[in-house]
Amino acid sequence: MRFALPLAAALLLSACASSPPSVAIPAHVPVVSAPPARGPLIGADASMLSARFGMPRLRVREGDGTKLQFAGGTCLLDAYLYPASDGVPRVTHVDTRNRDGRSVAQAECVAMIERR
Repeated sequence: MRFALPLAAALLLSACASSPPSVAIPAHVPVVSAPPARGPLIGADASMLSARFGMPRLRVREGDGTKLQFAGGTCLLDAYLYPASDGVPRVTHVDTRNRDGRSVAQAECVAMIERR
């Protein structure tokens, strides 16, 4: 009985200890994946881009990758090329925007650059 009181006090105090807040986990969490690379420029090499758009306005190399920038009218097109399985650098991603940075539809931008 002499140990019962301290034991009860210890149990009561441990019940008051803080525990991390519980987090509700949704029953179904959707999986978001990047859309597959698509578009008329994906897979093109630098010579194909130059034949279509002329000389790039800018060429930036970073590691294995190269960014080629083409401009026409108010549109800028950045094509990112990385070595493909055949060793030839090919376009894997394209960004299109106007000169103040707002996104422009790729087809619209391509048409502007081709018209220059």
